[in-house]
Amino acid sequence: MKQKEILLFGASGQIGRNLIRKLSKNNYKITAVTRNIHRNGYILKTQANPGYLDLVELENFNIDKVGSLIKNCSICINLIGILYEKKKDQFKSIHIDLPNMLSQKAQEFKIEKFIHLSSLGIENASDSKYAMSKIEGEKKILSNFKKPVIIKPSIVYSVDDKFSTNFMSLLSRFPIMPLYYEGKTKFSPIHVLDLVDIIVKLIDDKPQKLTLECIGPEVLSFKEIINQLLHSIKKKRLLLPLPLPLAKVSAKILQLLPNPLLTEDQLNLLKYDNVKSGVHKTNFDLGLDANRKFKEEIEKYSYNWRSGGQFA
Repeated sequence: MKQKEILLFGASGQIGRNLIRKLSKNNYKITAVTRNIHRNGYILKTQANPGYLDLVELENFNIDKVGSLIKNCSICINLIGILYEKKKDQFKSIHIDLPNMLSQKAQEFKIEKFIHLSSLGIENASDSKYAMSKIEGEKKILSNFKKPVIIKPSIVYSVDDKFSTNFMSLLSRFPIMPLYYEGKTKFSPIHVLDLVDIIVKLIDDKPQKLTLECIGPEVLSFKEIINQLLHSIKKKRLLLPLPLPLAKVSAKILQLLPNPLLTEDQLNLLKYDNVKSGVHKTNFDLGLDANRKFKEEIEKYSYNWRSGGQFA
């Protein structure tokens, strides 16, 4: 049987790096696309067994260059996404135009599978540009490719994430933690290794049209997540529910930072629960368990944010 060639966009993120590691261990050949091979190359090359990873630099996603890459692959995986815009219409270019182009080329060359990473809990968030761009990207893919696999995870966490680690940094440094919407927004956090296992299983399965919600074994409110992080780093902090007018003012200020902790768009999105919708199947429905629990996993790396730790 011919070895499957995986073309991976978004390889340098936490999901991409862990996916490369898993795929190479399972004897898949991966071509990882990166915008800066000098900055990301040394990170990516250490993730794969020798001979299983090729790196391609594409600073701009030229349709002809993208087409030539997709033409030679069996499976194309798109993990590219952004949480906030640094330039005007960046959500559109990353979440709509790119998936549209990739799925068109995937159908044109009749590759085996097109797998796209979207987001959970965005269907009702009509006041979020992020959510609406993600939804529009999904629609483009569904209209372009015959049997796409669209993956919609809740919060993905690990020692490499920008979620639990950022919050532990904030909690270790500041005496007060604001709670938006009283901390009641619900999530189903999934560990990156569980998500990667699910993606690899979907690669191995026969081609099918599928929208899959990927969730962990628990439903936790934002306040419960913060309390678990505090317990893990052995800190006590004042959790202060922030009235919405003040929350909007804080978001306006924070979004001016180079790497904003919160934007107005993210504040709007935070109103909506990030749990299974009941509309699509979940990984558990397909027998793809994700059993790593949030509290147990963060204990494995939270010592870095305790008193005397590397990031305290």
